Amino acid sequence: MKALGREVTIIMVEDDEGHARLIEKNIRRAGVNNEIVPFANGTAALDYILGPDRSGEATSGRYLLILLDLNLPDMTGIDILEKVKTNEHTKHLPVVILTTTDDEVEIKRCYDLGANVYITKPVEYESFANAIRQLGLFFSVMQVP
Repeated sequence: MKALGREVTIIMVEDDEGHARLIEKNIRRAGVNNEIVPFANGTAALDYILGPDRSGEATSGRYLLILLDLNLPDMTGIDILEKVKTNEHTKHLPVVILTTTDDEVEIKRCYDLGANVYITKPVEYESFANAIRQLGLFFSVMQVP
């Protein structure tokens, strides 16, 4: 996956280690070989995306795609989404929500805040694995601004 001829880094914000491994395995299985930088909490993810000063300037010149769980130990994915999409330097970064939350109000809120894609993780393992395989295929053809 490239943007303007440069490699896109996938930022995976997922606190469940089993889900994180499954996500990465199936993205790789789909032929997507981009670097995946995993984070198990929102604070570390925001430090990487926005920089320690949270100005967003740290992202200048980097092409990132954010894969975001909503249920994190230190903050909600909604908090992260809002911070990313309201920052002048990061507002155009694509954000894919991948979470167990299937509440219609929550889904609408994510899209209203600027999420590009919202995927509900199936609870059953095989359905979850299949959804992640499809996500990997999606990434393999996706164009990043």
